[in-house]
Amino acid sequence: MAGIFGKIFVGIYVEIKRSDGRIHQAMVTSLHEDNESVTVEWIENGDTKGKEIDLESIFALNPDVAPDDEIPQSPEAPLPPSNVAKTSKVPKVCPLTSTVGTTRARPSQHSQAAEPPPPAIAPQPALNQALIQQQNARRKSNCVKEVEKLQEKREKRRLQQQELREKRAQEVDVNLPNYEIMCMIRDFRASLDYRPLTTNDLIEEHRICVCVRARPLNKKELSTKDLDVITIPSKDVVMVHEPKQKVDLTRYLENQTFRFDYAFDENSTNEMVYRFTAQPLVETIFERGMATCFAYGQTGSGKTHTMGGDFSGKNQDCSKGIYALSARDVFLMLKKPNYKKLDLQVFATFFEIYSGKVFDLLNRKAKLRVLEDGKQQVQVVGLQEREVKCTEDVLKLIEVGNSCRTSGQTSANAHSSRSHAVFQIILRRRGKMHGKFSLIDLAGNERGADTSSADRQTRLEGAEINKSLLALKECIRALGRNKPHTPFRASKLTQVLRDSFIGENSRTCMIATISPGMASCENTLNTLRYANRVKELTVDPAAAMESRQGGHVNQLEVLEAQWGVGSSPQRDDLKLLCEQNEEEVSPQLFTFHEAVSQLVEMEEQVLEDHRAVFQESIRWLEDEKVLLEMTEEVDYDVESYATQLEQILDQKIDILTELRDKVKSFRCALQEEEQASKQITPKRPRAL
Repeated sequence: MAGIFGKIFVGIYVEIKRSDGRIHQAMVTSLHEDNESVTVEWIENGDTKGKEIDLESIFALNPDVAPDDEIPQSPEAPLPPSNVAKTSKVPKVCPLTSTVGTTRARPSQHSQAAEPPPPAIAPQPALNQALIQQQNARRKSNCVKEVEKLQEKREKRRLQQQELREKRAQEVDVNLPNYEIMCMIRDFRASLDYRPLTTNDLIEEHRICVCVRARPLNKKELSTKDLDVITIPSKDVVMVHEPKQKVDLTRYLENQTFRFDYAFDENSTNEMVYRFTAQPLVETIFERGMATCFAYGQTGSGKTHTMGGDFSGKNQDCSKGIYALSARDVFLMLKKPNYKKLDLQVFATFFEIYSGKVFDLLNRKAKLRVLEDGKQQVQVVGLQEREVKCTEDVLKLIEVGNSCRTSGQTSANAHSSRSHAVFQIILRRRGKMHGKFSLIDLAGNERGADTSSADRQTRLEGAEINKSLLALKECIRALGRNKPHTPFRASKLTQVLRDSFIGENSRTCMIATISPGMASCENTLNTLRYANRVKELTVDPAAAMESRQGGHVNQLEVLEAQWGVGSSPQRDDLKLLCEQNEEEVSPQLFTFHEAVSQLVEMEEQVLEDHRAVFQESIRWLEDEKVLLEMTEEVDYDVESYATQLEQILDQKIDILTELRDKVKSFRCALQEEEQASKQITPKRPRAL
């Protein structure tokens, strides 16, 4: 131990070099023989800070504490006499809250007067020369030279990102309103030791994987001189530097830290994100499993870029998105001997869910119905499956689907994704389902906050997005805890993905995309909190035990009394969903969601009945035409004519009256929805 650490011991002060080039003293607080390093601490701005430093760095700046080299002694250079005065460092250790330092031992004036001076020694040139040689040999030893080389290489690697950040900071005008915040962020980052995710890191297996991806500042943010408030110092940590202001108007930073399975910084490519997220799920579908990967976040944060591919202006390179990368690996897996013998066929579907309705993006945006069959299996009636033979076939389908996806404008973004886009890769063996991979680009989460807008269509969009994101989180909760009931009926999104949340061989990955600008700080924090809650739900064994013991029926009975709403499978799941998210869903917001759900159901029923009446009207016209032609005969049967006409009119009156009553009820439901939207008082006035 002593040979490794030389003269280093706990309590001594040494000089250290910071990542920004500053050199100052710090106290050694602990020694680590296993990795040949030490932990040092120092006081900065009233706070105690510390870091772990390798021995080479310590020896490079503090050669006097390095291990002594054995220097051969020559007859011409004898050892100095023992009475030659030497200067040595003596540690002076104090508590961390006080000044801690290293002082040089000097005799006091009193002791100099009391002790006789040492005898004079004649000058010895050979002795002086030997001392100088020893000091030079010690200072210029090979060990120190090697340490300096290693330190130089390490500093170059560590300062690459720091130099880039400093270069950006220098381009900012000191007169900017946020210059003070920028300096705070820069100083905070200078104290961090960056170890970002690399391709050499191991890929861990997760049944539920939650990761975060931050994009770089875009052209609009750079033009407005927006600040980057996101820092990703390591492979699983994301930090948000939220600007705050005290009562006395003093500005400060609140540095909020989140930990996930993986964290991708602005330098990460789609290939790298895919490697740690969706790629491990591809094998699941070959093992007769269900896999789901979805991108969640604010519009403009990089969801569509991650899932669909790189953008160059308005043109999208679909070959570099997770959709296409997943398809590429599926076809590669098909060529493996153990899967080739299964004779699997690959199909693809592409549809969107908009305002609670499903549209086929590969069939001219045809409206689809979602029903449950007798085996409680969810069927998307009329959804077209296209067989694909290669990755190029998949790219063509993605281009067709993306070209007709619904988009619109919100307060947060001029081109907000108003729908959830679902791309599915399906494996079939002899016509039967073998495995399914669902890749989802969710609608912008900022639209979920628009539930009280004056525009009904925007309210309905926001309500469906808000509800579907809550339902998605609860379905992942049920998957992670192996709950007996999954509230998939609470939203159309989770309903069509029901088979992805059941069974032992089901895996899910969520990619939370965030914008780095300070203007997007609130939406970014909301995204990270949502992702954090999703991950927390999978590591709570106590709650999992409680859910198995409590049972589902008792929960619904409590909700029935609390909310006072009639029972149905959809409303039961909606009640359960709102009860499990009490912090975000007030009773008024639940009433609004319930009114919207009822409105959507009634709309579908009215449209279905209207189509039936229209078809019946065509038959009536044909019957009336025959009846009128009969009256042109000279001796037609008048009584028969009157009887048949009366029957036709009775049928019309009955059917039209029934349709009219449903339309009246539907109009009442519209009014109830509008009134409910005005009563919303969410417990947390923020998006998910």
